[in-house]
Amino acid sequence: MKLKKIIISAALLAGCFNASAQQAAGQAAEQTAQKTVETFAPHWFVQGQIGGQYTLGEVGFGDLLSGNFQVAGGYNFTPVWGLRLAINTWQSKGGTDLNYLGLGDKTWKYNYISPTIDATCDLTNWILGYKANRVCNFGLLAGLGLNIAWNNDDAIALRNEIAAMPISKTQTMPMEHQMTLLWSGTKTRFVGRVGAYVDFKVSRRVDLGLELNCNTTTDAYNSKHARNADWYFNALAGVKVRLGKVTKAIEAKEEPTVVEKVVEKIVEVPVEVEKIVYKEPETPKRETLRRDIFFTLRGSEVSRTEMTKVEDVATYLNKYPEAKVSVTGYADRRTGNPRLNIGYAQKRAQVVADLLTKRFGISPSRISVDSKGDTVQPYEQNDLNRVTICIAE
Repeated sequence: MKLKKIIISAALLAGCFNASAQQAAGQAAEQTAQKTVETFAPHWFVQGQIGGQYTLGEVGFGDLLSGNFQVAGGYNFTPVWGLRLAINTWQSKGGTDLNYLGLGDKTWKYNYISPTIDATCDLTNWILGYKANRVCNFGLLAGLGLNIAWNNDDAIALRNEIAAMPISKTQTMPMEHQMTLLWSGTKTRFVGRVGAYVDFKVSRRVDLGLELNCNTTTDAYNSKHARNADWYFNALAGVKVRLGKVTKAIEAKEEPTVVEKVVEKIVEVPVEVEKIVYKEPETPKRETLRRDIFFTLRGSEVSRTEMTKVEDVATYLNKYPEAKVSVTGYADRRTGNPRLNIGYAQKRAQVVADLLTKRFGISPSRISVDSKGDTVQPYEQNDLNRVTICIAE
């Protein structure tokens, strides 16, 4: 009997040490996960381009081509909108068909410089959302400015040549061939511009790009009377260099990850009883789980780093079959508008719900989906409000 008591006492003592060790191992502090989000930073840029110009006219296309050069400097206020000062210069050409006078097709050239203020709109960032490492971006531009032209000596010489011809030949000349809007010296006119561009990223700061812009000014630009505005078109290729800080990193704090504590209970057994009866361990209390899944500007695709949070929610729901989860989408208030943002928020919530059902096999009856748009901003930091918040309990 004494031997049995000694054995039972030793077993109980060992159990106490084992339970204490497990309790200490199960106690962990809440951890705050950090996520770095790379966002757009407003910045300056400079640009240099070279190419060719076609001035609209009535002679052959190749006869009205000339060289073109452009330099620009500007500022990108947002991933979508920017403003630049562009200076376009070199040479334009005019032309007219004088075959009926025996002179053939005649062309003349003149110089100009045209500063314009252009607004730029990056359609790729607008439609697909901003990504710092995107290789190709497409956009549109529009602007107003001045066209300062000089050195119209070739046109003056041609007009003098026509004037020296017999009146019998020239008296029936059409108005547009008479060059009644001939000018000399230096002339300044207003010019309007629209265009499109595509940029290919070479590095974080450098882009190689192509641009096509269409420019319109007064009817007198090419010295001919055509009763409509004169046009010239520039096709340019060049390089753009961004200055200063072009992106910024934001550290987003996730909700604390709760580590469940499981403590084994010590069973006290009187030493006089030969048979030891153990009590069933108590079921640990279920904690509420929250995961915040972040998205890019106008984005609704779950990134690889954010996918681990969706897996956490699925693991929790599989562990507790009676638990349910609410999935709520949000959008930031500083970009877009309320009508667009409610759609972005709905997509962000729905894509998470679809992952839970289709990839992880969670029943749709256990998931409730909601969208707050930009009416609710859970974070003070604007960019962090592009988020879907999952609360499982």
